[in-house]
Amino acid sequence: MNPHLRLSLRLLITAVAGALCISALLVAIAPQAWGILNAHSQVPVQLSQFSGLAQRSVLYDINGQQIGVFQIENTQRTPVDSVPEHVIAALLSVEDTGFFDHKGVNLRASVRALLSNYQAGSSRQGASTITQQVVKNEFLAGLDRDGRYKVLQARYAAMLEKEVPKREILERYINTVFFGNNAYGLQAAAEVYFGTPVAGLTELQGAFLAGLVQAPSSYDPIRRPDAARQRYKIVLGRMVETELLTADEATAACNGWETPKVRTSLDAECPIPENANSVPTQDINRTYFTEEVKDYLLNRSTVLGATYQERYNKIFRGGLKIYTTLDKDAQAAAEVAALEQLPVNKTGIEAAVLSIDNLTGGVRAMVGGAGFEAANNEINLAMRRRQTGSSVKMFILAAALQAGILPDDVIDGTLPCTLPNPGKPEEPFLISKGVSQSVAPLRTMTALSINCAYARLSQVVGLERIVSLMYKMINSEWTNPETFAIQPYASLATGANELSPLDMASGVQTIANSGVHMQPYFIERIEDNGVELYRHELAPEQVLTPDVALRAVDTLKGVIKFGTARRTPLENDRPAAGKTGTQDDNTNAWFVGFSKQMTTAVWVGDPKAYTPMVNIPEFVAKDGITRVQGSMYPARIWKQFMDAAHINLPIEDWEAPPDAVATETRPDPSPMRIYLPGNECLAKVVSGTVPPTIAPPTTKLGKPAPTTTTVPFYPTNTVVINVVDPGTTISPTDTNPYSPTNTIRIGEYWVYECAAPFPASVQTVEAG
Repeated sequence: MNPHLRLSLRLLITAVAGALCISALLVAIAPQAWGILNAHSQVPVQLSQFSGLAQRSVLYDINGQQIGVFQIENTQRTPVDSVPEHVIAALLSVEDTGFFDHKGVNLRASVRALLSNYQAGSSRQGASTITQQVVKNEFLAGLDRDGRYKVLQARYAAMLEKEVPKREILERYINTVFFGNNAYGLQAAAEVYFGTPVAGLTELQGAFLAGLVQAPSSYDPIRRPDAARQRYKIVLGRMVETELLTADEATAACNGWETPKVRTSLDAECPIPENANSVPTQDINRTYFTEEVKDYLLNRSTVLGATYQERYNKIFRGGLKIYTTLDKDAQAAAEVAALEQLPVNKTGIEAAVLSIDNLTGGVRAMVGGAGFEAANNEINLAMRRRQTGSSVKMFILAAALQAGILPDDVIDGTLPCTLPNPGKPEEPFLISKGVSQSVAPLRTMTALSINCAYARLSQVVGLERIVSLMYKMINSEWTNPETFAIQPYASLATGANELSPLDMASGVQTIANSGVHMQPYFIERIEDNGVELYRHELAPEQVLTPDVALRAVDTLKGVIKFGTARRTPLENDRPAAGKTGTQDDNTNAWFVGFSKQMTTAVWVGDPKAYTPMVNIPEFVAKDGITRVQGSMYPARIWKQFMDAAHINLPIEDWEAPPDAVATETRPDPSPMRIYLPGNECLAKVVSGTVPPTIAPPTTKLGKPAPTTTTVPFYPTNTVVINVVDPGTTISPTDTNPYSPTNTIRIGEYWVYECAAPFPASVQTVEAG
């Protein structure tokens, strides 16, 4: 065919195709013409709001180290003047070469794209300028992509160019354009792909990022490295054509190129810039701790706004700086301790750790279970309540000491013991398992964790009084009595109530801090563009007297010195105290311990159920442990964490507890016998004398009580004994922490093991 005729036909076909496209467009939009003319009234966002760029909020630890972000998308605002010109040039070379020349719409490119798409039979080529892309992202989100949409986009792009300088439009673009892998804007992309601030991007790195904009998922270097490499070559070639790079520079970047014109050849090797193919595949910023911070700001506090939506927008779009209580190094130590001490197991046994600063209540470390995975809707085990086992004895001890009992007072810990059950007198509480210990000082019963001793003690002190004190010691944002109840069970001393590691650490911190309770908290302060929106204010509350706290500390030190946790003392003889806890059938295991500076609670168990931790194959194989107890994995995790967390802290100790002195509620401070209601009968010597070398008369269980007993080799005397009625020594409803308990001077009282029915109220006993 004649070349001139061929050219004429080609031009004719092109003209006809263009006419058809324009006609089709006019037909498509004709019914909406009136809507198009008035489209500006339908756009929900006004141009005057152009300056409000959404930014991520950043979380920092107690030392100012970044620990996470809150973001809908990873957006980090950066001024256009801080972006290297070669990076901007790379973007313009592939996205909008005529940016500084057009008025918002590139008509020539639009016609070219229209014809190309018509010939291809689909929408393959775009023609949006950078200004149009800004309009699309900022003002047209949510609108249907019909004929009206394109007209609106062009109209608003033209309006935007009249109102806003080019550099400001460009700044808006570089801060909002999507680069894949949740990176919005150049600063976020530079960090995600290359681990560098935007100012440090090289020419080749800038070229790689510019190539992602067209289709970030299609050119993802992780999932589609070959496509990413091919696109990178195209961008480098475009940069050569626009004289942003020389041919030699492009060749050096892509070995095997003979000329930039062959940039699309698939056989040419072109390695993408280093690190670009090592993008993290998961959001590493979400942790159990950051999720708790988010929940607190969204659902528990109004500091960021009166409504949920206000708070949400502030957190995820407000660009806040949130300074938290977490210590990044302590957090790492807690995670390592849990990982190294507790063997991985198919049963699903996990560990939770929560550590609090004693002086402030700030949470320094939080391990909520195995590695956090957002997709699994993780439950934070550090905040989840489980039965406590014997670790609850620390609260009973504090209540007993506050009521006037002293650590050297003696109590009976022999098995079995049967105790009245409030509300269910027909179902008394029986303890028949565990360690049996005859009469011994309270500090010994604490160190050895004797259940019957503490069950009896809880009856003496008063269950309601103990519960009342527990609320005060644990008090926090998470212990509203309307939604969180501690019950005065007869089984309180064996851990029937459920508490979380946060509850336990919060309560025991009160003992460690001279009786001053500091509510646990996560956030130190919040800043918005340099303006302080919030600062935590400490609210100390003296719950225990200092003397009581010191006596409790001194008593609990015995647990680590010679008691159930004697195998896990802290390094360098650092003073520490605490309490183990193991629930029935080994379903929950605890250790809650403290130094002068920190209190840490560790829980081990099955988060899905109350599964007995007995004969777990991995535990038996690694450590020979057949039954998990608080003195095992929980205490080991506690020790490893506390040793690491204290490595740069001075060794500090508490003052020695004061000597016992006479008080109004306890005139005799010498060691006394704690009244044991309902189990032993206490007989007071009213008249006569008893030689101190004579053992008190005893009636064994199940045998009738004698009326007289003759002791040989001594002159016969008659001594009248007044038998004390069994029962608690204070009213069950009395929650006054200072109501005195009935302690009995050891040298003036005889103790009977009583038969049923109870003997007469007055007996005559003959002694010599």
